[in-house]
Amino acid sequence: MDDVDFEIKGSEMQFVEIELDPGEAAIGEAGSMMFMDAGIDMDTVLGDGAKSSGAGGFFGKLMSAGKRLITGESLFTTVYTNEGNSKLRVAFAAPYPGKILPMNLRQLGGTLVCQKDSFLCAARGVSVGIHFQQKLSVGFFGGEGFIMQRLEGDGLAFVHAGGTVLRRELRPGQSLLIDTGCVVAHTPDVDFEIQYVGKIKTALFGGEGLFLAKMTGPGTVWLQSLPFSRLASRIFAAAPQAGGSAREEGSVLGGFAAGGLLGGVIGGDRD
Repeated sequence: MDDVDFEIKGSEMQFVEIELDPGEAAIGEAGSMMFMDAGIDMDTVLGDGAKSSGAGGFFGKLMSAGKRLITGESLFTTVYTNEGNSKLRVAFAAPYPGKILPMNLRQLGGTLVCQKDSFLCAARGVSVGIHFQQKLSVGFFGGEGFIMQRLEGDGLAFVHAGGTVLRRELRPGQSLLIDTGCVVAHTPDVDFEIQYVGKIKTALFGGEGLFLAKMTGPGTVWLQSLPFSRLASRIFAAAPQAGGSAREEGSVLGGFAAGGLLGGVIGGDRD
């Protein structure tokens, strides 16, 4: 496992700079690279790039790639290796507004379960696999379905979340009710269940859906304030529909005012 140094920069649209010593490498999700110093070799591999080229053979790589495809990621991962004689840097950018979370898997017990599409990059040696939800209720109503990402290893992995991130430490038996889309990641010892909101009126008109995620400790949970699905729905609602044009805030009154002003100017010119 490569032990890399890093620096996270920015506020709303963050990126992470990873410093590689000679011979060290980082893996990045396809299309996430922002820039890299000359002297870094970029190689696209099948799967997550966690194993050496000879380990597992082609079948092992194919299985790794298949797991990534199921979790919504690309079949391929890009490996960035420092081939020079000095320290070099490579940067990876977040796909939408939010925060980049550095996860030290060694301190988390070697495993982290996170939502699909949240993995951004990691030190070489981190394995990106799949985590099946064992409870039918979580699979059907948990927002992320049966399959989530499973990060394994003892190095650094970087996960992206939308908006502001909250980390909660749950004591044994302590439960937290969460909007299903706001769950970013959790340690594998946390019990993940789905709970009905309890009231028909709240379910239909409360705007939070029919179910909430119930996370029970012990363990750690990471929450996001802006799930991508919520951001996408707001953008879709504000976008032009059925060939119409986008309207700005106050466009109705603005349209009347502009129409009256334009009509007065044109009428004045005709007089």
